[in-house]
Amino acid sequence: MREAAEQRGGLREKTDINLLVVLGATASGKTRLGVELARRLNGEIISADSRQVFRGMDLGTGKDLSEYGEVPFHLIDIAEAGSEFSLFAFQRHFFSAFADIQRRGRLPLLVGGTGLYLDAVLRGYRLIEVPPDPSLRARLATLDDATLRARLRRLKPEQHNTTDLMERARLVRAIEIAEGERAAAAELPPLPEVRPLVLGLRWERAALRRRIGLRLRERLAQGMVDEVARLHAAGVSWERLEFYGLEYRFIARHLQGALDYDTMLQQLATAIGQFAKRQETFFRRMERQGVEIHWVHAEEEPLEQAMKRMF
Repeated sequence: MREAAEQRGGLREKTDINLLVVLGATASGKTRLGVELARRLNGEIISADSRQVFRGMDLGTGKDLSEYGEVPFHLIDIAEAGSEFSLFAFQRHFFSAFADIQRRGRLPLLVGGTGLYLDAVLRGYRLIEVPPDPSLRARLATLDDATLRARLRRLKPEQHNTTDLMERARLVRAIEIAEGERAAAAELPPLPEVRPLVLGLRWERAALRRRIGLRLRERLAQGMVDEVARLHAAGVSWERLEFYGLEYRFIARHLQGALDYDTMLQQLATAIGQFAKRQETFFRRMERQGVEIHWVHAEEEPLEQAMKRMF
């Protein structure tokens, strides 16, 4: 621990950072690198994954809890499967964990691949909790989807969550939140100061596709189909499982008889590969918007590369 503390002291003296970020596409090895860095730097992990917050959703979200060992982690298994967990809730929980880790003299590491979660911290989104507004929803119900999408883009020109644009219920809720945020913006308190160093894991695309396929088969062999069946048996609806992302969506369809196993496997692997490309596109957008990401080559001793970036 003394060596870790000394290394962390050198890091703080050189860069004055108070947050280390490890991001990358799915299956890129973010958790492993984050844990290795936490061990060296007397750190604790804060997860930036929109699905790992849910209890009982383990294989489908790639929690890999066995990798953490003695390293403390936060924002994993904090909500019931079947419930909703908003970007506002993530930001609130993040800043609480961030302050707690700092008070104990340790280094917070934000590790994950959910672009909105990462961007909300790194670019300081000004979020508020917006309750449902029945009168606004009644007015929006008279408008078609194209008009609603145009309205959301006017409210949030930087809108980047395409799911909100495609699904009507999410589109209405996104407008509701944007309207509420605009109305309350002047009264928001300042956010805690974050001075980050952002590391990104990068693979050649073909290599990442191979990793995605291998990890998918491993998780299926470990019982991912059974996990989805248990969640549904415990009361999580098929519709909610669709909402929870690709693994749950395609396996739910398989369990309902819409896809045979081999077709499910093929379509799911393809969809995860496409999702990884969207993640990389999001990270490039973050860079264009001012987030400096120090990329490390995942196939060439990423831990040593990461350490060299910091010292």
